[in-house]
Amino acid sequence: MKSFFDTNVLVYLFDQDSPRKKTVAQKIFEKDASGGAILLSTQVLQEFYVTVTRKLGQPLKPEKALGVIRKLAVLPVVVVDTSLVLSAVQRSQKDSISFWDSLIIDAALKGGAQRLWSEDLQHGRTVNGMQIENPFL
Repeated sequence: MKSFFDTNVLVYLFDQDSPRKKTVAQKIFEKDASGGAILLSTQVLQEFYVTVTRKLGQPLKPEKALGVIRKLAVLPVVVVDTSLVLSAVQRSQKDSISFWDSLIIDAALKGGAQRLWSEDLQHGRTVNGMQIENPFL
């Protein structure tokens, strides 16, 4: 099963202040990575860099964050292009959710994900056959 990882789940891989969530994130990441089932987007990579270098209690040094992104970038990555932005705008308007959440959902769908790991989106919701799951519940 192909799994799209929202930024928040990836960030917990490096969050020293949330040990339980870090452990959960590591387990699902390792499991999906071993099966070749991880999917990301350019949005996730951008948000990841900003969050781990600026918003964590113990932020990563920019050089370390760049190294992590280089490793993540070898995974399948959906490129956020104009058509994806337009699709996310429409989803945001139709479903009354934030543009950024809509962009995550549409990138996951475009990449063919069957599951979307996210702490922020509605756990248990199904969108076009894709299941949204909060791994920390």
